[in-house]
Order: sequence, then structure tokens, then C-alpha cells
Amino acid sequence: MRVPTFARGLCDDAAVFPPGLAPLAEAVPAHRAHRAAPYAELVGPLVLPAAALRDLDPLLDDADPLGLSLTAPGGPCEAAKALVTAADLPVAVRGLEVAVPPGMHPDEFFRVLGRVDVPLYVEVPRDDRRPAMIAAIAARGHRAKFRTGGVKANLYPSPEELAAAIQAVADAGVPFKATAGLHHPVRNTDPETGFHQHGFLNLLLAADAALDGRPLGDLAAVLADRDARSVAHRVARLGEARTSAARALFLSFGTCSITDPVTELTDLGLLEPVFQETTR
Repeated sequence: MRVPTFARGLCDDAAVFPPGLAPLAEAVPAHRAHRAAPYAELVGPLVLPAAALRDLDPLLDDADPLGLSLTAPGGPCEAAKALVTAADLPVAVRGLEVAVPPGMHPDEFFRVLGRVDVPLYVEVPRDDRRPAMIAAIAARGHRAKFRTGGVKANLYPSPEELAAAIQAVADAGVPFKATAGLHHPVRNTDPETGFHQHGFLNLLLAADAALDGRPLGDLAAVLADRDARSVAHRVARLGEARTSAARALFLSFGTCSITDPVTELTDLGLLEPVFQETTR
């Protein structure tokens, strides 16, 4: 079955991260099953912390290299070591996601990291280093990563903060991915934690708005929109060219459950019902 353009490769499989916390021995075969499912076009790489590489070898198949995106929360030194370790495993590294340690500035970050021959996502700091870091990422042809949530309320940027970040990368021509807290397609409040969570379809529409040159307030309003049917309708009406452009800016997001977005997008009428039947 055909997955629509807006959803292709949209969902990176972050099953081992909170709140899912799937054991590695379960996450790897589950990811292979997702990649063989009717909705496979929607599924991106399996996202693993660099530290998981040491336990990965028994779960791998030399004849079928596992597509991975590796996270290095410890910064560029950890990232460089992870690439060396991965080179000895039957894996295909499709992304390297690196956090910027506190106080580290762009020149030092890229000097310590060294040469990277895989797609690099730099987790942009949420402080006054952001403009310089985005400029450095753009100059080197890399990608940005924005943290959009987590286990504490202060890890969720406001619509205004996230809008400014999206506008900045759009202006700089830097593609980005998002991670954490994007548990539903549309902005919502989690009934258990009370956290106000961003929606991944809101991010897609905000990317489109940024590319259209709309003002920052409009982007923030798009991100704050909680009307699921209205958001879904606008996504469906973007058209092929605008959808492709928005997805070239907003590359993907990490989700600890691949089947949840498949089911919810089906409920919103954006995926064919066969996907829903496959996952329920």
C-alpha cells in the first residue's frame, strides 16, 4: 500500500527510549517487523544510544544490516567513538545525533567531533548559543535536532520558542528532526502528567508556514492548534509540492511506538484503514 508523501520516513523508531523503554532484545526484532509491514515506508531507522552498541552484536544478521541512527548524549567524543564501534558491526548508520555539552561552542564542537561521513544531526542548545550553532551547522551542510519534550515539564519548549527555532533553521536552509514528547499527531495535554505536548503534524504545518515566509506569531499559532480535524485537513490539502518542501525541512521525529502514530493517522483519515487493521 502507498504511504502518502507527508508520512514517508516520518517516524524514527525510538522504542528503547522513554516512555517505551523496550529492551534491546525486543526492539531489534520489532523494528525488523515494522520494516516488513504494509506501513514500512513510514518507518525510519532504529534509534539507539551509542552505549547500546556493545550489546547489539548478538542480535544482528550479517546478511541484513540493521539501519540505525545513533545518539550521543555525551557529546562529540562519544559520537566519534560510536562510529568506530559501529564500523565493526553489520549495521548501516543512517544518522548520528549528537548533543552539545554545556558551555561548548561551535568551533570546539566540530573540532572535537572530527570528520563525519554519515548524516549528522546536532542537538541545538536551548540557550544563547543557538544562532551560532545553527549558522555553523548550515555552513557545514549538516542537520539540526530539536528536543521537544521529555520526562520533565521544562523540557517542553513553548510554541513560541519552538516556532523561533523552526524559523531559524528554515531561514538558514538547515533540515531538522525532532525528538521526545511527540506522542500524538496534534498538540494535546497529557492526562497523566499534565504536560502540554507538541503534535508532529503541527510541526509539519509549522515547517510549511516557515517556508512560506509567514511571521513568527503565525508559526506559534500553528504549533498551538489543538483542533485535530482542522490540522489533519490542512495537512491533507497541502499538495504534493508544499508537502515535499515541508518534509525536506522537517525530516522526521522519534517515537517510542511506531504503531501509535499509524493508528492515530488512520483515525484522522490520513492513512488507509488497512494500516489500522495491521496494528490493532
